[in-house]
Amino acid sequence: MSSTPTDGGRRERFDRGMETLGRVDGEAGRRVIDALGDVSPELAHQIVAWGFGEIYSRPALPPRDRQLVTLGILTSLGGCEAQLDVHINAALNVGLTPEEIVEALLHAAGYCGFPRALNATFVAKKVFGERGLLPVRQE
Repeated sequence: MSSTPTDGGRRERFDRGMETLGRVDGEAGRRVIDALGDVSPELAHQIVAWGFGEIYSRPALPPRDRQLVTLGILTSLGGCEAQLDVHINAALNVGLTPEEIVEALLHAAGYCGFPRALNATFVAKKVFGERGLLPVRQE
């Protein structure tokens, strides 16, 4: 029997996604999924099953590289400060240093402008402060 949206294939992708979400985003990712439960449980399912079960779990890029890409995209989009908070924490969880994160956000300024890079950097400052990682040393 082929995989349909309601059978075990759906559950398998969700379970794989939850495992990956836990490793990458930790508790912050779980809070996002839980917050969707009473308004859009299907969006929560898709974020987990597709975003983490299919995309984040692919082997071609390690999690730290995926987080660098994600930080650059969220910074360039602008208005994604809540998601940047989750993904800056995730970047730290997967081994990026505060210095590497700040450097990535500085690099983004050349492509998306200072206002967006500033907003992202202030989110990073908040996260680093919460995690006891300030001040950040840079060359």
